[in-house]
Amino acid sequence: DATNFFHYLSSFSQKNMLSTLFMSTFGIKSKLLSMIQTEAGYKEKGHIILKANALVCSDIIQALYVASSLGCKIDLLIRGVCVLKPKLESVSENISVYSIVGKYLEHPRIYYFKHDEYQTYISSADLMPRNLIRRVELMTPIVDKKLSTKVQQILFLQLQDTQLRWELQSDGEYKKVLSEQKINSHNILEEYITKLYNLALKEKNKDDYSKLIKK
Repeated sequence: DATNFFHYLSSFSQKNMLSTLFMSTFGIKSKLLSMIQTEAGYKEKGHIILKANALVCSDIIQALYVASSLGCKIDLLIRGVCVLKPKLESVSENISVYSIVGKYLEHPRIYYFKHDEYQTYISSADLMPRNLIRRVELMTPIVDKKLSTKVQQILFLQLQDTQLRWELQSDGEYKKVLSEQKINSHNILEEYITKLYNLALKEKNKDDYSKLIKK
């Protein structure tokens, strides 16, 4: 797939010959819409988490509205612009939109879908027409189960954040999520990465490093 992608960039091939990766302008949007529609079909059993910098693609938004109206739970972690309106009766009652604002600039694009087994994808593409239609972008499934689990843990950690998380209201206003429990996702991830780094520097702690990686 990587070879075929570079052939496309260098004009050796004009066809989309990818089997595992998804590329815009051809496949990312249609794949996301297909996954959203699949979860919508599972109604209350479906769960979607989309993490991106922006959500302005009208087709994606309409698909999320349909999924929500059927009972699918949808959590959106959108750092910047989001034109979807959450918590509208009979339209987006099952959609929650959050923005994490803290020490580090939130920039990953992660797309999570679950009704039985979960699937996770990472991408260079935001949920915007310019990324999904006009630019060359890539999206890949995370096929390694351990890595997929780690990505899932990061998403769930940020959805529990009580210090950096702001929730978008149906009127467009953001309100800080307040709780007596103090959870700062940036601090937790920073501490985890620091431990990995320090253990990796110590040859004698290779076993400890491997154990930490597997957590």
